[in-house]
Amino acid sequence: MANSIEQRKSEHIHITLNEKVTGESISTGLESYAFIHNALPEIAFNEISIETTFLGFECKTPFLISSMTGGTALAETINRNLAAAAEERGWALALGSTRALLDSDGHSSSFLMRKYAPSVPIIANLGAVQFNYGYGVEECRKIIDITETDMLVLHLNSIQEVIQEKGDTNFKGLLKKIEQLCSTLEVPVGIKEVGWGIDGQTAKKLSDAGVAFIDVAGAGGTSWSQVEKFRTKDPVRRVAAEAFSEWGIPTAESIKLVRGEIGNIPLIASGGMRTGLDGAKVIALGADLVGFGKSILKEATQSLEDVLEVMKIREMELRMSMFGIGAQTIQELKNTMRLKES
Repeated sequence: MANSIEQRKSEHIHITLNEKVTGESISTGLESYAFIHNALPEIAFNEISIETTFLGFECKTPFLISSMTGGTALAETINRNLAAAAEERGWALALGSTRALLDSDGHSSSFLMRKYAPSVPIIANLGAVQFNYGYGVEECRKIIDITETDMLVLHLNSIQEVIQEKGDTNFKGLLKKIEQLCSTLEVPVGIKEVGWGIDGQTAKKLSDAGVAFIDVAGAGGTSWSQVEKFRTKDPVRRVAAEAFSEWGIPTAESIKLVRGEIGNIPLIASGGMRTGLDGAKVIALGADLVGFGKSILKEATQSLEDVLEVMKIREMELRMSMFGIGAQTIQELKNTMRLKES
């Protein structure tokens, strides 16, 4: 089990970096939105603040490094670079699935990022489906204790599990188990998709179950059925996966659907985020944090300096977007009337 998990995580990294794992025609939907330029913003660029709060945490930026990896030697390098950069720039940090932390003794240090990021919020991550395969509240507590993380996000990846070799596909009765965890675990529990989005009705059920935040992880970025297509040796799964390359709810649509149902519950927008302008758009649509994943993965394999450079660019793009519409704060960006759908 341990070796198979480590091998799978390594393959995920290499496939994501080197193969086409996005659909041909599906997009985030953000190209349909544009800001109305304000030629007289009446603010000073150097006084723009991108500070925000998330579940009581003071954050220097509204940006999050999305859950990506862990459990391999390469993952340790990646996560160390990401964590150190997150600390320096004030980004929140989400770990890859921590199942490998409990199922394997190898490379557990790839999840131990608190020493590199002592002051930023760090989110542990586990597949919700694992509650039907022996995991429970105590395992979640152990994950939080080992990783010294501030909250836990449960990921939903049903389509991926079908294509994945020996995937866990029993998703029956998970809502009640999620509700039990939310009412029992000592840290906030959130829910995220992995790239196919969350609809409003599902978000409402999760909100009623007590989840503290939702990450829509919409379509338009990495498709994990495409990733698993490159891994599987089963010709049936390989061909079937291709039919789902355009599957999912585009990120922009998912944000609107979810925000319309969950009131003021914190919302993370991820799935195909590539620029700070993308970030500005999703914040204006209703997101509280913006998650970047694949778009910074390559740099994370190279050096801390490369990650920091990308982060600085994303922050500059966000500030420029705010300057262009005359929004001095993230709250003003959230309340802007200058985002229009074409």
